[in-house]
Amino acid sequence: MTPGARITAAIEVLEIIRAGDTLAPADSVLGDYLRQRRYIGSKDRTAISSMIYGLYRHRARIGWWLDHARSKPRPRTLIIAMLLLVERMDARQLRALFDAYHYNPAVLEKPESTLVDRLEGQPINHPDMPEAVQGECPAWAEAGLRAALGERFMEELQALNQEAATDLRVNTLVGSREDAIAALAADDIFAKPSLYSPIGLRVSGRPALGGTKALTSGLIEVQDEGSQMLALLVGAEPGMQVVDFCAGAGGKTLALAAQMQNKGRIIACDVNERRLDRLALRQRRAAAHNIERRPLASERDPWVKRHKDRFERVLVDAPCTGTGTWRRNPDAKWGRGGVDLAELTALQAEILDSAARLVKPGGRLVYATCSLLAAENEDQVAGFLANHADFRLVPLTEAWRQITGTEPPADADIGGYLRLSPARHGTDGFVAAVLERAPVEAPVEAPGEK
Repeated sequence: MTPGARITAAIEVLEIIRAGDTLAPADSVLGDYLRQRRYIGSKDRTAISSMIYGLYRHRARIGWWLDHARSKPRPRTLIIAMLLLVERMDARQLRALFDAYHYNPAVLEKPESTLVDRLEGQPINHPDMPEAVQGECPAWAEAGLRAALGERFMEELQALNQEAATDLRVNTLVGSREDAIAALAADDIFAKPSLYSPIGLRVSGRPALGGTKALTSGLIEVQDEGSQMLALLVGAEPGMQVVDFCAGAGGKTLALAAQMQNKGRIIACDVNERRLDRLALRQRRAAAHNIERRPLASERDPWVKRHKDRFERVLVDAPCTGTGTWRRNPDAKWGRGGVDLAELTALQAEILDSAARLVKPGGRLVYATCSLLAAENEDQVAGFLANHADFRLVPLTEAWRQITGTEPPADADIGGYLRLSPARHGTDGFVAAVLERAPVEAPVEAPGEK
């Protein structure tokens, strides 16, 4: 493809993303677009993807400049602004590409040409920009993130706007970390042990892992190091009865199966049966034999009531705003109208309350989100504990020592919660709480009683 044809493709992808009443996920639209056009080569795919995600990583600042230039944020104007402000293209180069020749984009209309003249040579950052715009923070999340991050607000936002590293989890049911490093090296992929996860690897760049023996044999899974640490915090042991209540496609479920050495039982639950179906292939590849998939009609599915007080460990990785995953999903912050946080936190409270019924006395419930907002984490747990006197918060350091025999990562224990962030730990943003249910006390015999 020519450079102009790549720009045309990026504009077409943006038009599809913005076509409905709500913004479609960029990764889904981009994936479908490229699959339907097999003739697009790997370098062209990379270039188109970089253009789309580059736009979303600079969306607030590009929007500020478009407002400043009195131009509406349409797919063409967004791409034009990105080429000028981020790619540092000059007006002559841009006009040469927008010439309608072959697959190049249509010739600039007069308002677009005026926009080019106004933006040429301008820096992406401007001193008049509000701090939240410079940090690429959407209006709906600003107050909550300021409250949660304090003086680290800009530092964390800048880290959240960087491209995430590629992390892998070694599947110990198939081999060791050394086995995985060697297998990847055979495909010219360099991997090194991750900083915190004892079964994690970090690889350089963006290697094509799909056809590697390490992946197809089930030796590795792509999983952020923070997600690996969350699974570790569950403390699942061989022989236990465990529930992954919001399992999705089962990344953490597979990690729990490896921790349990295929002994005991894991129930992977989710209201999205199609996502659970993806776990079927993954668990076969991973040689994980102790997983049962259980679709739920809702968080109050009758199955939950029928199985109350039966499980030693329950993981609730609740649906959330995903503010901690903006490195991977920069488009997630820019949905039309933002996020209805009140509706989402109400759902989280319902899920947490329902899942707690599954925990047997003396068992543990781990509640987590990939969000940094207190409303979805500390506030949620505080509300739960106020209504469930038989549960207590196990301080992170206490839980971590019990599970690993080591100290938790530096700066990860904040108020007794596991709190991971891109700037401090190089992971996605996660917050997790370990909640333990009180054991049933044995009845005390009165003196003289038999």
